[in-house]
Amino acid sequence: MTDTVPTIYWEDFVQGSVTELGPRQVSADEIVAFASRYDPQPMHLDDAGAREAGLDGLIASGWHTCAMLMRMIADDFDGRTASLGSPGVDEVRWLKPVRPGDRLTARRTVTATRPSNSRPDVGFVMCAFEVVNQAGEVVMTSTSPQMVARRRAARASG
Repeated sequence: MTDTVPTIYWEDFVQGSVTELGPRQVSADEIVAFASRYDPQPMHLDDAGAREAGLDGLIASGWHTCAMLMRMIADDFDGRTASLGSPGVDEVRWLKPVRPGDRLTARRTVTATRPSNSRPDVGFVMCAFEVVNQAGEVVMTSTSPQMVARRRAARASG
């Protein structure tokens, strides 16, 4: 968690705006460590297991790719935002394998904003994320709402 004072509030999100996140370099050791702990399927543990599964070598778990996206969001965005969390993830799609040596970046597109119906100090921001490898290939997409404090409420309480 960061001690940074938020500078981005719900009112600052504009539908259609795009923010670049990352980069994040992926290593074989990181792939295996994540898989060993959370998703120990053969294709995530070593090259031999991946080949037996019909793949060209070790690949990251899709959940690991989600975690790497979350890290990019946290590093590049959430620390400056008056984020109040998220009620969930609406959709995740894993489109291409993530491999050792890949350099991932992400794009966040604001697809909609709306004030909360029940809490006047909160707004919702719907975001679409694309995780992209160094070849420009989209390897994962995700959509999720985020709850963000409204600037007026922050001024009133401070």
